[in-house]
Amino acid sequence: MALRHAVLAALIEGEFSGYQLAKAFDVGVANFWYAQPQQLYAELARLEKEELVAGREVAQEGRPNKRLFRVTDAGLAELEAFTAASAKPAVIRDDLLVKVQAADRVDTAALVAQLTERADMAQAKIALFGSLLRRLRGDRTEEEFLRHGDRIGPYLTCLRGVAFEQENRDWCTRTIAVLEERRQARARH
Repeated sequence: MALRHAVLAALIEGEFSGYQLAKAFDVGVANFWYAQPQQLYAELARLEKEELVAGREVAQEGRPNKRLFRVTDAGLAELEAFTAASAKPAVIRDDLLVKVQAADRVDTAALVAQLTERADMAQAKIALFGSLLRRLRGDRTEEEFLRHGDRIGPYLTCLRGVAFEQENRDWCTRTIAVLEERRQARARH
């Protein structure tokens, strides 16, 4: 997947400025595709040049004008083609896993601190995604929203984000417990 597809998918929601798109990436899209704001602005310019998005200037009183972007029919066709193509399996590429791989031969104190930080970050994202899910479904139950909601795509991807972060948190917590137990056992001997 290229950043272009993530941007096009985010713009399905409506018309956004680059700033609003960056915020949308921070909250929703970041659980499956991360991008710096500079990357988003550059990608919007490319997509506009290719006529996959259309931008328009909006005058603001007391502030610089802003550009709002929306997906064009050509952009929707690009998303359709992307969606129809087979997806490549995801792979894990994570520095922390390499560090844990070496746990038998290194001092694990710094590793435990990093695992604790990762678990805390995962817990914070779980809470963030939980509030996003509640906002998306409103006063409906999850089952009712999934059956009758207008746009379930963002909801379903957010559910995947929650599951991913729960697994991260649980793995970090278990790994910390194992490393601490082994450290204590070595200290007793």
